Parts: sequence; structure tokens; C-alpha cells
Amino acid sequence: MIPLRIIARFTAVAATLLLASCANQKPAVTYTKDGKPVNPYPAGTYDYFKTEPTYPKTYSVWKNDELLPRTDAENSSIVISLAKQRGFLMNGEEVVLDYPICSGIPSRPTPPGTFYILEKVVDKKSNKYGKIYDAAGEIVNGDADSTLDPIPEGGKFEGASMRYWMRLTNDGVGHHIGPVRRRPASHACIRGPSATMPIVYSKVKPGTRVIVE
Repeated sequence: MIPLRIIARFTAVAATLLLASCANQKPAVTYTKDGKPVNPYPAGTYDYFKTEPTYPKTYSVWKNDELLPRTDAENSSIVISLAKQRGFLMNGEEVVLDYPICSGIPSRPTPPGTFYILEKVVDKKSNKYGKIYDAAGEIVNGDADSTLDPIPEGGKFEGASMRYWMRLTNDGVGHHIGPVRRRPASHACIRGPSATMPIVYSKVKPGTRVIVE
């Protein structure tokens, strides 16, 4: 006969495992009368945001309002998902901001890897990419490379704006404000929304880790 104390201990362990298993289970998905799935998570939560059918293509930004004030240059990092075209401001292992990004096109891809911010500049202009104007001030090349494209006599090259610049490589790849398409469309840099990048910029410093994957 098995002693009662062993049975009691086994029962307690089994109950604990059952509760843990139930806690880790995802909520059951329900459907409307026309067959559309209903998001099972509470509105406003990160799980709800990620479960929406528009994610990750959405332009929307998710923010952890409770954790953001406690995030600073000492505990932050950035993760960039090239597959999802999303950026994540992190505090340790927790997501603080989840925002849309736009990475490099196939011919000028954003390099994957682990980087550390080399410099921060609020009002940065590209030395290489921008627009070329003729002597009359008319744009003759709206997607110019200053190292390759000729400038008409009397004309000028104007570098593209890259405000809230965070340099990742010595050859010109950085994270900054720029037009965010929901597909790769940049010259290797990682563009982010104008309303979000100042927040990200304020939470990091030279030396902050940026993982591009």
C-alpha cells in the first residue's frame, strides 16, 4: 500500500503542473456568425496587438505605458526584425515599443547581426543619398547617389534628411526617421516613423546594443 503522505504529495504536484499548464494555454479562438475570428486577448494588451490580422503589416505602434518611463539608456536595447519589418525597443526581455520599420532593398540590404550605436545626431543629412538640383533649382534626380551621379553646372546635391540618426556601421548604415513602406525600400538604413523615432532615440546611447535579425 502506498503511504498517504506520498499520495498527498503526488496529488499536490499533479495539481501544480495542471495549473501551470492551464496558465500557459492560449485563450480559445471564437468566431463571429460570418466566420471571422475574434481576438481572444484583452484589448490594449501586447498579445491582442500581435494577434490582430493586420500584424505585422500594420503601421500602428504598440507602447507599454507602464514600462516606458522606466526604460532608459542603461537598460534598453533595440531589436530589428527584417522578416516582420518591425522594430522593438526593449527593456531587458520585455517589449516597450513595437513599431513599423523599413529596411534596405535587395540590392542594398540592411546587414543582419549585432551592432552597437556608434553615434547619435538629431539633425543628420546623408552624405551619399539625396536629390540633385540644376542651376534653376529644379530637381533633376530625386534618388541620387552623390558618388556616382553627375551634378549639372551651377547645380547642387542635397542630402536626404535622416533625423534622429543612430549610426550602426562605419559605412553609413543607421536607424533614423524616414518614409516607412511596409516592405524593404531604403538604401540599407532602417527607417522608422517620425512620431516614434524621437522616443527610441531618447532611450538609447552610444554603445546600446542593436540586434538586426
